Formats: sequence, structure tokens, C-alpha cells
Amino acid sequence: MRTAAKCVVGGVTAAVVGLVGVGAYNVYEAFAGEGSSGTSAGTTASRQTGPPSEEEIRDTARDFLAAWSKGDVNAAALLTDNAEGARQALTGFRDEAHVSKVTFEAGQQTDDAKVPYHVTAELTVGKGDDAKHTTWKYDSTLHVVRGKTTGKALVDWQPNVVHPDLRRGESLRTGSDGAPPVKAVDRNGTELDGTDLPSFGAILPALRESYGEKAGGVQGIEVRVINQSGEPGKTLHTMVKGRPGTLRTTLDAKVQRAAEAAVKGYREASVVVVKPGSGDILAVANHRSDQFNAAFQGRLAPGSTMKVVTAAMLMEKGLVSAGKSVECPKYASAGGRSFHNQGMFEINGGTFADSFARSCNTAFIGLADRISGADLSGEAQEVFGLGMDWKVGIPTFDGSVPQSDGPDTPAALIGQGRVQANPLNMASVAATAKAGYFSQPVLVSRELDDRPVAHASRALPSSVAAQLRAMMRRTAVSGTGARAMAGLGGDIGAKTGSAEADGQGDANSWFLGYRNDAAAAAVVQQGGHGGDAAGPIVRRVLAASR
Repeated sequence: MRTAAKCVVGGVTAAVVGLVGVGAYNVYEAFAGEGSSGTSAGTTASRQTGPPSEEEIRDTARDFLAAWSKGDVNAAALLTDNAEGARQALTGFRDEAHVSKVTFEAGQQTDDAKVPYHVTAELTVGKGDDAKHTTWKYDSTLHVVRGKTTGKALVDWQPNVVHPDLRRGESLRTGSDGAPPVKAVDRNGTELDGTDLPSFGAILPALRESYGEKAGGVQGIEVRVINQSGEPGKTLHTMVKGRPGTLRTTLDAKVQRAAEAAVKGYREASVVVVKPGSGDILAVANHRSDQFNAAFQGRLAPGSTMKVVTAAMLMEKGLVSAGKSVECPKYASAGGRSFHNQGMFEINGGTFADSFARSCNTAFIGLADRISGADLSGEAQEVFGLGMDWKVGIPTFDGSVPQSDGPDTPAALIGQGRVQANPLNMASVAATAKAGYFSQPVLVSRELDDRPVAHASRALPSSVAAQLRAMMRRTAVSGTGARAMAGLGGDIGAKTGSAEADGQGDANSWFLGYRNDAAAAAVVQQGGHGGDAAGPIVRRVLAASR
């Protein structure tokens, strides 16, 4: 079927037609030759160079949008610098996004050779009397460049030419094959608005996929972004509104707002708050240049925050106690490597509690030859639940503390080497230290779906738990965490961490702590010392916790 349409570009109106089609696509990312599917158009001695002129920009944009509007995919694709990629994407826009007609109205071109345009797309799903129709309007921009081999003015092909929210490997799909929508509420029944709480809004699609149907929702028909793995993400347009189910989460709206505000002051920052004893996640927030949920899925060396686990293991083995004397020299060697303390400090005649509170690396390294490579990994899993298969409610990385040997063992003791974790894992470590036993973190109560959760095989011995909490309190009151935790009342504890990473000028800043019935951990990539960047984030969320 052919339907009338129009394309208005730079004040010129062109009569065009649109096509109806049904099929499937993915935004093609291969880079073919300019204006062709693999070979360059005829290059001549008179090939133009330099930036495209205003006339070239206007004419190229007009011709491209006109060809796209009338459904001449091949003609539109040949006006780009990646003909095959454009052909795949424009065909898919028509077919899988179910666009039956599209018109454009171009705006004034800018000094950087960009042309903004307004899109009006008519969508049709179904046939005959059962067909559903809607109009979808949005704004986008194209960029005109000089072809490197042809010298022609061409549209710089990028996925966001189709829609500004599309990225590499992503596509659009219109349909009702995803999960029903959800209205998420916190533990007290307060609705969680993804617009006001952007970190929560970013994980809402994952909650929807896991619980939309279980929460009693009814799916509508929507245009959604589909990622490289074929999984649906952000909804761009609602064609037929569905009925959301109400999903109760473990979050606390007040703490979540504090977490969102706390990470905003830092680049590449993440924080998680967990309730000791139950594992309920009270808040999760990310402030990043991408949409990655680093708080739940990040994989970074946790640095000295890992010393909470290491200290528990050393005390369980009887190698140290809080009041026992240990050496803390400026330097220590183990496993063929040399280690030092930050700032090259040393403690003369101090106890293990002194070394813990000041985060003395060499005190821990000096004990490396008295343990096996399986001791730390065993403690991490058997007591703290790290590396087990957590069923939080959405996908997570659950920590990795592999068995070590040789030079890996001393590095692992101070949270370096092959040890990997994220704020969710380390908030759980803080919660386990506070409660004395591991409770797997959850974002949605398992009562909704009766999913199995991870269980540690044993709790901390009471004497070890008491010493660990005493050392963490000392760290929070007079040790490396004191400045960040200053002014917080109640039962408090903390541990700082700085983790070096290859290719980074500054270390990653880590901090974990607890206050009464809330435990938290944060990381700021390239934030430096744990108390300087991650520490203030943790303090802010603990202050907001009841």
C-alpha cells in the first residue's frame, strides 16, 4: 500500500510516498564504503575537499529525508557514508517498528553541519478491524560530512539518526511481547518515580522484565529500545497503554533520595544500602557517564574494604586478635612482591586493632605465609556469601574471591589482585559484620516468587564478630574513617579502601560502614583515598537511614 506524505526541508516541500511493511531488523554497525555497500563511488581528480557548504548540507539533508519518507530505502542509504548500515536500520524502522508512514520537517542547519528535524511517524500494528494506529512525534538531528573517498556530501550514519536514544547495536521494536509495566513502590508503599529517581529509573526495566507479569500487570503496545542481546529496554512511545501491576520493593524512598543526591557530586560513583539481618536493599544509586548499573554489576578490586573479610579469617584461624601485637613496618615483601603503606607510615609496638583502624597493609601482608590460598576464598563464601549465586531480583555480580597462590595471596588479603566486587557486595560485607551472619541482599521480597536465595554455611563466631565490630567502630571514631563518619551517632563502624587499577592515575575510592540498622558501601572510580570521596557518600546515606 502507498500513502501520501510530505517532507519539508530548508523551506522546500517535496511530495513523497510511504510504504507499509512488517519484518525484523537490528541497527547494522558494519562500516561499508561511502554511499555504497562496499565499493566507493567514482573518485575523480575534481573531487571536492573541505567541509560541506551550506548548500550541500541543505540539499543532502533534504534528499535523504525525502527518500526516507517515501520509503526508498536504497536511495536514502546511498546518501550516507555507511549505505549498508543505513539500509538495515531504515528497513527495520519501517518493518519492526511498524511505521506505516513518516514525514519530516527540517529546522535551520547549524554551524557544525548538523540539521535538526521533527519526525511524525504513523504506526500501524495488526490488520483489518483489529489494527491499532497511533502517531509518534519526536525530534532528531543528522550530521552532513564530506565523504573521504568520494568527496560527496553525505549523511554521517549513526543509529541516532533513526532516533536520538539509539546507540550502537540497538534497534526499535513495536509490540506487546515484553513484560507488562509495573508501578514500583517502596517498603512503605510510597510510589517510586523513575523520573525523580534516575538511578531507580535505570533499573526499572529490569524489574519490569522479572516481575511485570507476577505483579499482575497487563501488557500494552509500545515502541521500545532493543539491546544487542535482544533484550527490551527503555520505552520510547506507548501505542496502547497497558495496566501496570504494583510491585513492592525493599527500597526506602527517603534513603533512595539521599543516595541519588549523594552520588551526584562525583563522577563514576555508586552506592548501595542494605539492612543487616534481613538483606533488604534500602537504596541503590549510580552517577555515571553510561547507564551501567555498576552498583550491582560492577567488577572492581575493593581494596582495603576487603580487610573486613581478611581480619575475620585471620581471627578465626587464631593468627591475630584485636589486642594482639602485630608488626606494621613501612614495607613488606611476600610472594616475590614488595608492598607498602599509603603515605609510607609505620606503627611501632601496635596491636592488630591499631593496624586495622589505620589500614596498615604490611600488617596483613606479613601474615600471608601463614595461610593457604584457600583460606580467604573459603571465608568470603562460607561466612560472607561472596561468590555465591545471589537471587536479588534483577541481575547482579555477586563477588569473586578465587583461591590464590604465590604472589596472588598477599595481594588478595588487601583486596587487590584477582579479587573483584561492587558496592552491593561490600554493603553486604558490612551488613554481615554488623549482624554476625550473612543474609543475601534482596530488592524484591522472595515471597513474590519463592525464588531460592543464597545461604552461607556458617555465621561468624561470636567472639570474632564482637572484635570485628569493635575494630570497625574504632576506624569510624578515630581511624581512617573518622572524618567521613564525624557527627553520626548510634552504633557505627567503618572501613576505608583505596584500590589501584591499571591505566588509572588515581586509585578507586572505596568506603563501607554501618549505623544502627543500615549498612552501606560506595565506590568512586579514580576518587583517591576512601575517606575523601566514597566516605562522604556513605555518611550521607547512613544519616538518612532510620
